Amino acid sequence: MTELSGRTVPACEDIAWFRAEPSLPSMARGAAATLARRIGLNSHRASEVALAVTEAATNLQRHAVDGSLLLRVLRTEDRAGVEFVTVDTGPGMTDPAAALSDGVSTAGTLGIGLGAVARLADTFDLHSVPGRGTVLAAQFWSRNPGDAFMATPGQPPTAPAVVAGITRPISGETSCGDAWAARVDPGDSPSGGGSRERALLVMVCDGLGHGPLAALASEAAVKAFHHTSARQPEGILNDIHKALRGTRGGAVAVARIEPDAGLLRYCGIGNVAGFLLGPESRNGLLSAPGIVGQQMRTLRTFEQPLVPGGALVMHSDGLTERWTAGAIPNLLRHTPTVMAGHLLREAAVRRDDAGIVVVKGAW
Repeated sequence: MTELSGRTVPACEDIAWFRAEPSLPSMARGAAATLARRIGLNSHRASEVALAVTEAATNLQRHAVDGSLLLRVLRTEDRAGVEFVTVDTGPGMTDPAAALSDGVSTAGTLGIGLGAVARLADTFDLHSVPGRGTVLAAQFWSRNPGDAFMATPGQPPTAPAVVAGITRPISGETSCGDAWAARVDPGDSPSGGGSRERALLVMVCDGLGHGPLAALASEAAVKAFHHTSARQPEGILNDIHKALRGTRGGAVAVARIEPDAGLLRYCGIGNVAGFLLGPESRNGLLSAPGIVGQQMRTLRTFEQPLVPGGALVMHSDGLTERWTAGAIPNLLRHTPTVMAGHLLREAAVRRDDAGIVVVKGAW
């Protein structure tokens, strides 16, 4: 975990996707409880995680169209938490605020209601568009009084994350060839006389093809991204190119966000799409043809001014580029996780791995 402007960049480990079917609530409940205990949450907190996941999964199974639930671990330097994300394509909620009111629960659920789920979670975000779908994200950290790092009930144990991503394997596979990573360049200290700006670095890799071999390529890209001493997109891409030799290779894009300078630097090879969103705009970011790890043209970094109140979106070609933020009202008001979930719901295809990362609130 690293910090930028008081916000956080947690590491993320996707554990499993569950499709909405009759057995979803019981499968998700068992998996969530096991995962919570595995990362060190006490039995009471693990039970709360399982209860919340079951409520969300039951709602998804009974009412969603093409719904799914992602269960995963979030890690900082000194703790781990459980996050679940639900994504569906309809029918949506006409009044999400009412669904969070006390005593409101859909028929057949546990009866605790989404409002109780929100209270059990340390961070919670819900956004629904009638006729299009709903995305819900909730995080759970330790509340054990004996834990020096416990979260205060109702408060996140870390500041809100500025970057979040979601990956989903092609139908029929468990390994995903898409991956993302983020880290902070702290910049030069004023006393050192340097001139390098502090920055947030973000990388997306789409391993060629899909399945375990594609996943190996993307894992190599993530490892190289975290270990390189390079701090500019071109240098990082060159080091990833070396690391991917001997693998299938892939499409890779690297972004460097400099909040103090109000500047985005972006360099990409292959079919990774990048967009800088504003309240009323969507500017595409250019990538060059090629395959990182195999054949790569001379790199070129493009610069764009950061848009106040905006966000950066990067995704693999497992999502089409035909989405528009305007089709999802109030999208920019929500967390990066919920934004990523909505765009995955809106644009992902089942015939390929899909990966998306969103940066919001870093500037």
